[in-house]
Order: sequence, then structure tokens, then C-alpha cells
Amino acid sequence: QVQLVESGGGLVQAGGSLRLSCAASGRTFSTYYMGWFRQAPGTEREFVAAISWSAGSTYYADYVKGRFSITIDNAKNTVYLEMNSLKPEDTAVYYCAAGNIVGIWSSAYVSNYPYWGQGTQVTVSS
Repeated sequence: QVQLVESGGGLVQAGGSLRLSCAASGRTFSTYYMGWFRQAPGTEREFVAAISWSAGSTYYADYVKGRFSITIDNAKNTVYLEMNSLKPEDTAVYYCAAGNIVGIWSSAYVSNYPYWGQGTQVTVSS
């Protein structure tokens, strides 16, 4: 059974940094994309970043490009989201997701991910 467990959320001031972790287990993810999404109250879940487990190819939403970085530690089966220069509008619950996706452009869509973590809260104060 696939399990994705996020950690690393918290409260940070604007301009600060956080690193989120997503520990993945339950299957081999070598053909999968791993994605990070976020959802603020009253809004739809939106794409943040994705990475191909095998190739390491990455894809970012425009609103985080240059500030966030997604990486994989294969030895630990863990995906990270390094978030820098945080803004109050980055406040949301952040979710890790896994999907056997073909094509990096498809990695931005919620519907392409069958596996999700429970989410971790990130709050950025102004």
C-alpha cells in the first residue's frame, strides 16, 4: 500500500525559508512523478512543483519558479520541497502526491495523481 507522509511545515515570517519532506513507501516509484500541491482555505488545490523520479526532470508553477526547489533523495525514498523567499500568499496546506504520469506537462494536474499524503500546514506571516 502506497504511503506518503509529509513533514516540515510550520510558521515562518515573510522572506524566510522552510523545507518540506515527503517520505514515500509501499511500491517502487522509479517510473513515477512526484508532485507538490497546495490548497488555501476556500480555494482549489493548485500545482506547485513536480519531479520525475527516474530522470530528475523538474517542473514548477510560475508563481514559485526561482523561489522553490524540488529534489529527490533516492536512498531515503524522500522528496523535498525547499521553499525560500516565502510570501504570505504561500500560506496553505501543502500536499505530496505520486502518479505514474507520462509527460512532464501532465504532472501539473491533480487528477493525474492517485496517491496523496495527509498534508502539512505552511503559514507565512507578514
